[in-house]
Amino acid sequence: MPIKLPENLPAFDVLSREGVMVMSDDRATRQDIRPIRIGLLNLMPKKIQTENQFARLIASTPLQIELSLIRMSEHQTKNTAAEHMEEFYRPFAEVEASGEKFDGLIITGAPIEHLPFEDVTYWEELTRVFDWTQTHVQSTFGVCWGGMAMIWYFHHVPKHILDHKAFGCVRHRNCAPASPYLRGFSDDLVMPVSRWTELKRDEIQAAPGLSILLDSSDTGPALVEDPAHRALYIFNHFEYDSGTLKEEYDRDVAAGKPINVPANYYPDNDPSKAPLNRWRSHAHLLYGNWINEIYQSTPFNLEDIGKA
Repeated sequence: MPIKLPENLPAFDVLSREGVMVMSDDRATRQDIRPIRIGLLNLMPKKIQTENQFARLIASTPLQIELSLIRMSEHQTKNTAAEHMEEFYRPFAEVEASGEKFDGLIITGAPIEHLPFEDVTYWEELTRVFDWTQTHVQSTFGVCWGGMAMIWYFHHVPKHILDHKAFGCVRHRNCAPASPYLRGFSDDLVMPVSRWTELKRDEIQAAPGLSILLDSSDTGPALVEDPAHRALYIFNHFEYDSGTLKEEYDRDVAAGKPINVPANYYPDNDPSKAPLNRWRSHAHLLYGNWINEIYQSTPFNLEDIGKA
């Protein structure tokens, strides 16, 4: 089954050219099926790139997926055309007021990790989002800063500033092979990392109810399950395209910022060579497993979400 997207959303053409099954609104309405409703709260500056990345991953299941794009109500993006935001995004305040519910919600990262959470301009509204997920979303996936913000809000697990950027393709170990979210995963795997902060293993383990699913001896815990809040927190970037780390590296080099070559990314660690994607299969596995777990647990009637 395909993912349902507006035909004029850039991701529709991008994914179609890649061979991903996409479906227009008109075609979807002719199918007698309830799609899985996934919201994407997009906090990243490059909205379209992020839309493409997550739409690609959640489209790789046998289920029909309906993707809804959500933004913070008052925060205005400077990197995406206002016309795109107006046409495809709804402010969270509007979604909240509508009373509608979602099978899943992805909360992306944001390039503000140096700030204390409470100093973020939209922190108050974001905490409303977190509370709202407990009654209106079956499963929430917090990514990078989004995951750090959620684990701080619900469990007071702090982030810590690093003295250098964790940057590159880092090897992780599978700590929970029996987890349904890691079905089909290898015992170890590579994942892109790009952050100036970390969460400490012992502080996560001290928080009741949290389970570390993927961990790295180099960059610490990467994937955490929070059953009480029906949430997953991932602090790294399975969603990255093959060239995303290269774009970040080239940007910082051009700006004269101190930046290390992303580790284990370029062949022979040579930035003049094309990088290799060694995480794509596990990325699709993780998000496919997440969608499958939603499908297994979500009520058929959306209005019943959050009533248990």
